[in-house]
Amino acid sequence: MPKQSQEPALRILLDENVDRLLKSHFHSDFDVTTVPEEGWSGVSDGDLLRRASDRFDVLITMDQDLPYQQNLPTFGVAVVVVKASSNAFPDVVECMPEVNEQVRHAEAGEATVVTA
Repeated sequence: MPKQSQEPALRILLDENVDRLLKSHFHSDFDVTTVPEEGWSGVSDGDLLRRASDRFDVLITMDQDLPYQQNLPTFGVAVVVVKASSNAFPDVVECMPEVNEQVRHAEAGEATVVTA
């Protein structure tokens, strides 16, 4: 019987400014981890993007300035910026369906903004 090919799970990295409780609100077919879980707390944005490029498909951040401060096309990771009134869980959780949708269509080297 032929082996069915299954696409690998999208690898998602949550920036330090994203509430870790949001991990459970990503689609179950995504592999989600956080910057602190990787041991990368306090790493500069440029270094974080370089590290993430090697191991992740998408970086989720609430840093609205990151796409303007970094040359995203030089990195092999997509960025989804969540724009909310704060980074508190209740202010962000309602936009998670849209975040999940944008993650599926995110392209490496580009940023997408999701507004809560």
